[in-house]
Amino acid sequence: MNGRYVITLKNCAFFSTHGVMEEEERLGQRFYVDIVMHIEDEAAVLHDDFSEAVDYGEVYRITKDVVTGRRFKLIEALAHAIAVSVSRHYDAIKRIEVTVRKPSAPVPGLLDHAEAKVAYDVE
Repeated sequence: MNGRYVITLKNCAFFSTHGVMEEEERLGQRFYVDIVMHIEDEAAVLHDDFSEAVDYGEVYRITKDVVTGRRFKLIEALAHAIAVSVSRHYDAIKRIEVTVRKPSAPVPGLLDHAEAKVAYDVE
């Protein structure tokens, strides 16, 4: 039996300077990230063994390093970089979906946020 389960990190908040406009680089703003990891690995589930598990604290740290480590003009490029970095750390991740939300998007109108989502099958 191949066990597959999902771990989700929702609304991880980080302050950074992503965007195209100079004001975004100068002032910075908050970004919110969701990560959905489809994991195929029975050992952690069957044996309740943390050493076999995807450590979501480490996933948060990896995400923070990507979000705050370099500036991206596009939030979809940021989402891609997060997906690649997280999936490289864990062979058990078979699919990863990363959503980045930008509440203060410079749009001439009212909106809750701009959002970009990437999804990759990892094999």
